[in-house]
Amino acid sequence: MNLALFDLDNTLLSCDSDFEWAQFLIDKGVGDPETCAAKNELFYAQYLAGTLNIHEFLDFQLHPLSRYPRAQLDAWHREFMRAHILPAIGDPARALVRRHRDGGDLCALVTATNSFVTGPICLEFGMTSMIATIPAQENGQFTGQTRGTPSFREGKIARVEAWLEAMGLWWSSFERTWFYSDSMNDLPLLARVSDPVAVDPDDALLAHARDAGWTVLKLHWT
Repeated sequence: MNLALFDLDNTLLSCDSDFEWAQFLIDKGVGDPETCAAKNELFYAQYLAGTLNIHEFLDFQLHPLSRYPRAQLDAWHREFMRAHILPAIGDPARALVRRHRDGGDLCALVTATNSFVTGPICLEFGMTSMIATIPAQENGQFTGQTRGTPSFREGKIARVEAWLEAMGLWWSSFERTWFYSDSMNDLPLLARVSDPVAVDPDDALLAHARDAGWTVLKLHWT
């Protein structure tokens, strides 16, 4: 049996769902538009530069979820999926996931983006396993806080290993292990698998992949 792990933003998607969701809420009038837009741009720039403080970002990202009832958030998310996410899912990305699924591989989405935003996206790709940052809830209402370890950088490894352990599995349970990602932030997990794949990578990851002899794959950009 093999294991295939997929990053989401700018990997399976041709956009960043974190950034797009925050902008979607800004367009809905959630928060001061100028202040929130500036913070959204700043956090995204820090992520691309590899300097993001994940806890500061999650305070920004998760707080709006605590201000609205779940029914309103779910309705907004359906609109968000139609307008922002489905157009960002290309046939090559769908085919990549389908090839692993059809081959009998254990597949999972592994993303730093919170599970409220990414859960429906995971299902759109036909995957039922997801490791994502978990927004805490009380009686179905989001609290604005996180639950457990954020799925970011080394946290992705910790969360994947906890997921495997819960099924009685470990890295050695698989003949081959893949992780597909675009970002230098994912170097820890890319270095942990047997088959790291840089997908439309940022400059830092591209340089590292070439030096290490990793596979480089284009799904979105020409």
